[in-house]
Amino acid sequence: MNVEGDSVSNEPPLVQLRGLTKSFGAVRALTQVDLEVPASQVTALAGDNGAGKSVLIKTLSGLWAPDSGEILWQGHPVHLHSPKDAEHLGITTIYQDLALCDNLDIVQNMFLGHEPLRLGALDEPTMEIAARKTLADLKVTTVRSIRQPVASLSGGQRQSVAVAKAVMSKARLVIMDEPTAALGVAQTGMVLDLIKTLSDQGVTVLLVSHNLNDVFEVADRIAVLHLGRMVAVGPASSFDTQVVVDFMTTGRSTRFSGDERAADLQN
Repeated sequence: MNVEGDSVSNEPPLVQLRGLTKSFGAVRALTQVDLEVPASQVTALAGDNGAGKSVLIKTLSGLWAPDSGEILWQGHPVHLHSPKDAEHLGITTIYQDLALCDNLDIVQNMFLGHEPLRLGALDEPTMEIAARKTLADLKVTTVRSIRQPVASLSGGQRQSVAVAKAVMSKARLVIMDEPTAALGVAQTGMVLDLIKTLSDQGVTVLLVSHNLNDVFEVADRIAVLHLGRMVAVGPASSFDTQVVVDFMTTGRSTRFSGDERAADLQN
C-alpha cells in the first residue's frame, strides 16, 4: 500500500472515492463513481442486484484494484493492493458469511490470527477480559457465555461477534454487507442497535442493504448505485422509500431533494 500527499488542515471525509471505474472484460461494473463517507456516521449503500455494490466494497476492501479513479483515506490517495492493506488502514469488511469458525468459541473467534501470548502460550485470561469488555461496550448482552461455540449462536449473535472482532482489530471503517439478511425481527433489531452503537463510539459504518426499513432506521447518509453509476448521494432526510426505489430501478427521481451532483447525473 502506498500513501501519497501531505496532511490537510480541514478534516476531510474518512473515505472518498473519485471517478472509480472497474470493468471485467466487456462488462463495466463501476463507471466514474464518486462517494464520500464521513467519519463516525452510517452511510447506507443501496442498489438493485447488479448495480455494483459488491464490486465497490470489494474494491474498497483491497480485493480488486480499480481500473481508474482513486481512493482517498483522510484526504490522502491510497493504493490498496490486498485486504491486508485495507486492514492496515483500519478498514474491516463483514461479508454475509461472516468468516467465523463454527468449531471455535466466541473468544477464539474474536482473537483469531491475533492471539496474545504469555510465556509461549495463549494468554487466555487477557483474551477473556478483552473479549468480555468489548462485547459489553457494544451492549451485546444476549450471549450465554463468551466460551460458547459460535455454532450455537443465533444469526444476530453471530453478527455481534463479527462486529466485536472488527472492533478488537481497531477498525475505523466497518463495511457491513447485508447484515440483516435472513434474520428475524428481534435479531434484526439487535444488529441495528449494534450499528447505532458503533457510530456512537466513533466508528464509521458503510452499510450495504436491500432492506430500506433498516436503511432509514440507522443511516445518516444514503448513496444509490444504478447499473454501476452513483445516481444519488445525500443525507437520509433528503430521501424517502419511494425516492430510493426510483433511483434503484430507473436511475432517476423527480422527487429527490438531495445534492446538486445527483440532479446533474439525471440530465
